[in-house]
Amino acid sequence: MPTYRFGKHPPKRDYRTLRLKDYLTAGLEPPPAAFDVLPKVYDKLAISDPTILFPLDGNDTLGDCTIAALAHSATTYHGLVGKRSIMTNKAVVKLYMHLTGGIDSGLNELDVLNYWRAHSASGDKILAYAALDRRNHTHVKQAIRLFGGVYLGFQVQQHCLEDFEAHRVWTPGRLTQDGHAVYAVAYDAKELTVLTWGNIQKATWAWWDECVDEAYAILPPEAKATDFSGVNFAQLQADLDSVAS
Repeated sequence: MPTYRFGKHPPKRDYRTLRLKDYLTAGLEPPPAAFDVLPKVYDKLAISDPTILFPLDGNDTLGDCTIAALAHSATTYHGLVGKRSIMTNKAVVKLYMHLTGGIDSGLNELDVLNYWRAHSASGDKILAYAALDRRNHTHVKQAIRLFGGVYLGFQVQQHCLEDFEAHRVWTPGRLTQDGHAVYAVAYDAKELTVLTWGNIQKATWAWWDECVDEAYAILPPEAKATDFSGVNFAQLQADLDSVAS
């Protein structure tokens, strides 16, 4: 079986982290029963092969999954506006080693997001990010629909690697001591779709409830030209500026 690595640290708590639920307004429509970001990306870029758009990014030999998930989210955001932008393996590893101080130690997702808000990665800085109540499936679905995906981390279940290699849907299992970062791009009533290890992977909502320990909505630079009806985007940005100062 090919080698795959994990590398996400346990969730880092910071009282300053904004929560998406605080910025959802009464005007927000319910999410659709099913939604998938990838068809629009594929159509805009005229590429429908996830192994090309979302490569392994060194996550077979290094615990750089938090940066690989960043790269996959950036490719998705850019793809939604018709721009092909895929971080090279060298760029992913360079950023990972920069944030770890040159050792293969893994990273906290919150540290990665804070860095990305302050520094350019994959060509630009994100505008903001907000934590999701991972127990609220409606908010998770809204984040995928509104923001093009969810940056998430989970505690790895037994047989995670074997199921990925065999193209089996992830389901709950005995939790290990490992953590992994992925990027969710689709959902329906039964499952979610995430990007990881150079491909797509299905997972049940029961897996989500059992394994996911942190999840974030990310507002990319492209959000400046988007009308977020039902989301108080101006207040979110103002609050972020306040806690960051």
